[in-house]
This record gives sequence, C-alpha cells and structure tokens, in this order.
Amino acid sequence: MPLQPVVEMASRARAEGYAIGYFEAWNLESLYGVVEAAERARAPVFIGFNGEFLSRPERAAAERLSWYGALGKAAAADAKVPCGLVFNECSRDDWTRAAATAGFNLVMPADSAASYEDYRRRVGDLVRYARPLGVAIEAELGELPSGEAGFSHGEGEKTDAELARAFVEATGVDLLAVSVGNVHGALAGRAALDLERLKSIRRLIDVPLVLHGGTGIADESLREAVALGVAKVNYGAGLKLRYLEAVRRALASDEANPHALLGMGGPEDAMIAGRRAVREAVAERLPALGCAGRA
Repeated sequence: MPLQPVVEMASRARAEGYAIGYFEAWNLESLYGVVEAAERARAPVFIGFNGEFLSRPERAAAERLSWYGALGKAAAADAKVPCGLVFNECSRDDWTRAAATAGFNLVMPADSAASYEDYRRRVGDLVRYARPLGVAIEAELGELPSGEAGFSHGEGEKTDAELARAFVEATGVDLLAVSVGNVHGALAGRAALDLERLKSIRRLIDVPLVLHGGTGIADESLREAVALGVAKVNYGAGLKLRYLEAVRRALASDEANPHALLGMGGPEDAMIAGRRAVREAVAERLPALGCAGRA
C-alpha cells in the first residue's frame, strides 16, 4: 500500500493504546526483515534509514539519498501493512531538506551540538518547508546518553517538560522525541524509564511522543510508557547485532561456492541469514509495543 501519513499513524496508535516501532534498516536484507516481521504480525511499522550515518563526511563512499528514498517507497508500496518512511536523526539541514523531497514522509533533524535557540529556529524552518510537501517533522528535546563505543552523545540530559512545551509551540513540530532514561545504542541490558518525568511531559504536550533507544528499554517499563501516550519507539543497535551474528555464522561455513554464500538464497546464503535474523529480532519487540494485529 502507499506510504501512510505518519501523524495519522502515530495519533491512531496513541488513541488506541499501542506504539509503532521504527526499525532502522541499512541495506535491502535488513529492510526485507523488518517488513516481513510486520506483515507476519499484521503490525503497522515505520521503516527507514539513519540520516546521520548516510550524511557523514567521513564515509569512505558517498551515498545517494534518492536511492534510499526510492527503496523505502517501493518497500512500503508492496507491503501488506501500513508503513511510514523515516529519515532518522540528521544534523545536516541540506540532507533533511533533500530527504523531504526524496520520498521520506518523516524527517528528523537532530544536532546535539546546537544551542537550544539555534535548534528551535532550524526545526521551525524545516517544519515550514516540509509541511506543504506532506512530510512530518520529528524533533528531539533533551539528550540521550550513549551506549555505543566510539560515538559520543554526551552524558545525557533529561527532557524538561516546560521547555518541551515551549519548543513544540514555537516550532509546530509533529512528533517529539524525549529523554526519560532511555539510552542511545544500548548494546547490553535493559533499564527502566523515568515514568514520572514522562507523565509530566505528557500533561503539557499534545503531539505524539517518541522514545529512541528502544533496544535498551525494559519491556514492562515500555508498556507503561505506551500506556502514557508514547506512540513511536526506535530500534537500531539490537537489530545490527543480531544481523552481524547471523552473517558471521554463515560466512564461517566451509562452502566454497561464492554464489551459494551470496545471492542464491539457499540455507548457506549469508544475505538470507541476515534477513531472517532481523525478522526474528523485530518480531521479538512487537509484543511490548502492543501493535500486533493493528494493521
């Protein structure tokens, strides 16, 4: 089916007491795995790619954003469940604007190095640019601590409810990601959220709320957060870990035929192994979100 309006998907989720997972892809196999898991569970889903990663000047090879947008739109059009297409977390305004015309229907500017005033201005400008194109904007207020080795997101700063209200009113942003004890890229363990802080934010803000760092959130805490109105939860690091484990096992085979290991689609194929691993990892996360059977 065609891409579904993100705000409508998130608003329905909040009204009906479930959340939709954003399961970040990085290649065709991971995207297949996400969509297949959602279809099997009859769950609406947000698919997409990481804008900060794609736009990094340090990349060894430049990326063509239009290819990612076209791939995501094609996946959504063929999917049997409602999909929104996300360009996630990017500090480069030229890339977020390009994503808004490349097929993505949710883009997220994120810049932990920017001042509050600068970020507010840039988000407001992007809202005014993207909304006439039918593209929703997600912003983040507060800063998540990082669980990733080699990437610095600071020590973290929880979201202030009053400041968040002022930010939403000033920018007109469609969704707001908050910091309430969640951790970016947690590679091990799961922690509880600061639900009291989440309640205080929810009382002051009417737009759908988002939790990044879904991999590291304890299931029971996540269920309580969803009951409080969280409508979108992001997953990334955990999917990549499972994918890498499966691909490494497949490549450790004694199989000498390169086609069998890459592209033939049999039991030895590392691409199929990665795809199945992502599908299984996504399926494990859907029950806590409550979105299965909602498509």
